[in-house]
Amino acid sequence: MLRAARNVLRLLSIGWTLARYDALVLAEMAYAAPALLKLARRVRRSDIKGRPGERLAAALEALGPGFIKLGQILSTRSDLIGDELAGDLAGLRDNLPPFPGSVARAIVAEELGAPIEQLFSSFDDKAAAAASIAQVHFAVTEDGREVAVKVLRPGVVEAFARDLDLFYWSAALIERWRPELRRLRPMDVAETLANTVALEMDLRYEAAAASELGENFRNDAFFRVPEVDWRCTARRVLTIARIAGIAIDRRDEIAAAGHDPNAVLTRASGAFFQQVFRDGFFHADLHPGNLFVAPDGAIVVIDFGIMGRLDRKTRDFLAEMLIGFLTRDYRRVADVHFRAGYVPPNKSVDAFTQACRSIGEPILGKPLHEISIARLLGQLFKITEQFDMQVQPQLLLLQKTMLVAEGVGRKLNPDVNMWELARPLVEEWMMKKNAPDQQIKTLIEDTRESLERLPRLIASTERAAEAILEGGVKLSPETVRSLRGDDSKRLPWTLVIAVVALAAAVVALAR
Repeated sequence: MLRAARNVLRLLSIGWTLARYDALVLAEMAYAAPALLKLARRVRRSDIKGRPGERLAAALEALGPGFIKLGQILSTRSDLIGDELAGDLAGLRDNLPPFPGSVARAIVAEELGAPIEQLFSSFDDKAAAAASIAQVHFAVTEDGREVAVKVLRPGVVEAFARDLDLFYWSAALIERWRPELRRLRPMDVAETLANTVALEMDLRYEAAAASELGENFRNDAFFRVPEVDWRCTARRVLTIARIAGIAIDRRDEIAAAGHDPNAVLTRASGAFFQQVFRDGFFHADLHPGNLFVAPDGAIVVIDFGIMGRLDRKTRDFLAEMLIGFLTRDYRRVADVHFRAGYVPPNKSVDAFTQACRSIGEPILGKPLHEISIARLLGQLFKITEQFDMQVQPQLLLLQKTMLVAEGVGRKLNPDVNMWELARPLVEEWMMKKNAPDQQIKTLIEDTRESLERLPRLIASTERAAEAILEGGVKLSPETVRSLRGDDSKRLPWTLVIAVVALAAAVVALAR
C-alpha cells in the first residue's frame, strides 16, 4: 500500500512536469490519459518550443537521471515510437551540475582504501565532465602518468532504485489494465533499463569493457582505447589514461591539424566494421563526445558504459542481409531471415521479399551519399509485427549506434557513404567465412554447442517421451519448437528426432 501511494504521488509529479513541457506525446500515441492531455493544454509553458520529441527530451532532462536513461533506451526503439521521436530522444543530453570535488576525493579514498595523496600526485577538484551517473576528474599518478578518474555520483544508486521501482510498478499496471498497450512492451522496456543501469552502477564492468575492446584492437595503429589503471579502479571509481585529441565532428580543426578527414572517416568505418563483424563486441555510444582524433591521426574512443554484443550467427545473418540490400537482391534478404528463423516458416517468402523491396527501393534509390543503412534497418524492424518476426534487442541497439555513426560520418564528409567504405570489408569477411576451412571450423563449433545442450535436451525429451507413452501429450510443432529451445540456438532436426526416439526407447525398455 505504501509503495502504491508513493508511486501514485510520483506519477502525479511526473504528469505535471510532462504537461508543463507539453511533452505527453507517448500518452497521445497510446490514446491514454485524456484528462491529463486536456490539462496539459492549460498549464504548458509558453517558452517551450520544438517538435514533440524535443519537448519530451527537455522534460526527461528535468525529471532527472532515471528518466534521462529511460529516454536513451526509448531512442533505440524506433519500432515502437517511430523514427522522428527516436531521433529526437537520441540527442538527449546526459549532463548535470557537478558535485563538489571534495566529495569526489572522499569517494575515491573510500573505494581505493587509501588517502588520495597516496594515490595521485595531483587531483583536479574541478570536474572535466558531469553526467547523470558519474563525473570525471583529471589527475596525475605517483609515477607521473596523466589519467582521467571517473567517480560515481553520490546517491545515484538509491535514486535509480526508486525510479526503477516506479517503472516496474507502472509497467505492470499498464499490462494489467490496458492490454491494448501491451504492444508497447512496457515490462520489456523496464527490464532493458534495469539491466543497463545495473551494469553502469559498477564501474568495474565499464573497465572490463574498455579492456576487452582495447585487447581486440591491440595491433591496430589507427584505433585506440585508453589503458585501464586497475590499481585505481573499483566499484565507484574508474581510472583510465587521459587522452588528447580533437572531437571527431570538428572537421575544420581536424583538417587544420594536418589530418585528412576522408582518411579519418575510412578508419572510423573500418573500426566499426571490425567491432561488429570480426569481434561481435561494439561500442554502442559513438556520439562525437566519445570519439577523438589523436595527434598522430588515430581514432581514440572513450566512455564504455554502453556496449553491444552479437553472436556469430547474428553476425552472419547481418552481413548477408546488408550485402543483399546493397546489391538489391531482396530475395536473398528474405531467404536470410527465414534461414535464421527470424520469420516463421508458415509466412510467405514472396510476400516478405516484396516487403523488403518496399523498404529498400525508396532508400537505396537515393544518391549514394544520402543512403542511410540505419534507417533502412529501422524500416525493416517496423514490418516485424506483420510477419510475426521477433525484433532482436541487440540489433535494435546496433541500429541506433549506426544512426549516430552515420551522423558523425556526414560531419566528416557529407558526400561519402561510410557503409560503402565498409562494404569491401564485409564482402571480404564473408568470403573468408565461406571458405572450406572456415566452414569446417563453423561446423565443429555448431556441433560443440549442440553437444553442450544435449543433456538438457535429453532431460526434456525423457519427460516428453514418458508422457507420449502414457498418451498424455501430443507432439505439436509448438511442442517440438519448445524442446528445441531458442530459435537463435536451434539444434538440428535430426538430432531432436534422434534424441526423442532414444529417450522413448529408454523409457520403454525401463518398463
